Amino acid sequence: MGGAGRLALPAVGAPSPYQPRGVSRTRSVHVPVLRQAVLEGLAVRPSGRYVDCTLGGGGHAAAILEETAPGGRVLGLDRDPQAVDVARERLAPYGDSVELVHSSFTLLADQARDRGFLPADGVLFDLGLSSLQLADLSRGFSFLADGPLDMRFDPSSDRPTAAQLLDELDVEEIRAILWEYGEEKQARRLAEAIVEARPLETTGQLAEVVERVVRRRSRIHPATRTFQALRILVNDELAAIGEALPQAVGVLAPGGRLVVISFHSLEDRIVKRFLRRESSDCVCPPGQPACTCGHKAGLRLVTRKPVRPGEEEISANPRARSARLRVAERIANRD
Repeated sequence: MGGAGRLALPAVGAPSPYQPRGVSRTRSVHVPVLRQAVLEGLAVRPSGRYVDCTLGGGGHAAAILEETAPGGRVLGLDRDPQAVDVARERLAPYGDSVELVHSSFTLLADQARDRGFLPADGVLFDLGLSSLQLADLSRGFSFLADGPLDMRFDPSSDRPTAAQLLDELDVEEIRAILWEYGEEKQARRLAEAIVEARPLETTGQLAEVVERVVRRRSRIHPATRTFQALRILVNDELAAIGEALPQAVGVLAPGGRLVVISFHSLEDRIVKRFLRRESSDCVCPPGQPACTCGHKAGLRLVTRKPVRPGEEEISANPRARSARLRVAERIANRD
């Protein structure tokens, strides 16, 4: 993968770094972020059919099942097989009301069709890193303790690990990744230090390099932006979001709701732009005298501004601090 210019990286804004604070290193505790706002956003109702595209520990799915009884059903997807196993145990009391699948949400349309969730009354995305993944140090997401430098959401996949990518990419490619996906201002110096220090096989080794190079006066750990950037790269997260959102609109019934929770501006910008486009009747360039695109709105914005957690939730669950929730509703097709 060597050679500058081979990565097609989009121009993006500065992310709000993920804060891995308040998460136990010894046990996995899944607290669903913005639980009540999710339920209100989805407008859950008894006997409704809902798709949770980012199952995680099953917290949101359990809340939806509780509110949609009797007769409600949930299809839960997650590309992390460990998350599916955890959620399956948690959601076992709901029996046939829930169906869990080890699958990327890029296959949302196929999964919804094949499993009888088409059309759906609601689709939920809770993007980014889950508490379960962060708490498991063997997954390589945390810089708080040493572990394998993996970072794959699906460890069973054949995707390259973070360690493999750092060993193969050249300085310019690493610099671009750190800047575009992590807005790391010292990206070049850090990229040069990474290449000089490789092979890097553990999170501790990488964090040590970052701490030696990056100096900032902030409560945010120096390695936060680097780990975010690599995680996004390893899992191709931004492309996956862009691929899945149109499918979500396609599987929704008229009146069905799309709810998306993002945790940094890279994700949120993709979501915001998509919702703005799909809620507009014309997407022609500004200033064009007449519409030639023929685009018709398929969504109605329910939230003009993102819903943010209150201080009480942030105090109880620090991971919620950077969460932003957006909601849109599918409208009937028009001639």
